[in-house]
Amino acid sequence: MAAKILIVTGDAAESLEVLYPYQRLREEGYDVHIAAPARKKLRFVIHDFEPGFDTYTEKPGYTWPADLAFSEVDPGQYAALVIPGGRAPEYLRNDPELRKILKAFFDTDKPVAQICHGPLLTAAIGGLSGRRVTAYPALELDMQTAGATFQDAETVVDGTLVSARAWPDHSRWMREFLTVLRAKAPVT
Repeated sequence: MAAKILIVTGDAAESLEVLYPYQRLREEGYDVHIAAPARKKLRFVIHDFEPGFDTYTEKPGYTWPADLAFSEVDPGQYAALVIPGGRAPEYLRNDPELRKILKAFFDTDKPVAQICHGPLLTAAIGGLSGRRVTAYPALELDMQTAGATFQDAETVVDGTLVSARAWPDHSRWMREFLTVLRAKAPVT
């Protein structure tokens, strides 16, 4: 039986940051599930840069069904966790069910891949204290406030925690995560 990977997300997640790891991990032979606040069709977004804007713009993205509600997740059934970015982490960090899930992964030192605004979730449970991370560069102060050492790099690996800035860093992010994942939870 293939090891299971959990992706936690919600509406307004960055389309590429959910679907790229979802497809890439399935391609490797992992069984990947998406969990959200409720079982429903999620509405993702596309963040991109436009000339004349000081920050990214947001456009409607893909829709995708959530396999599970956070309340249905048994973290013990999963070998690793993926935390996409977008706007979803801003409100998801307030969800007590999700915080329990995140804490279970960090307490057992299972592999975690986070990208963009995803580290807002790990910061909410104190999971970044003393760690080296990267995130969307505008979150540098948030990461420092959470006790992390922020590095503006394509990907940062700190033990079983693998972080990346944003979707342009996908290839390196997943390559590094798969290195950690194959060592801790190889496909059988």
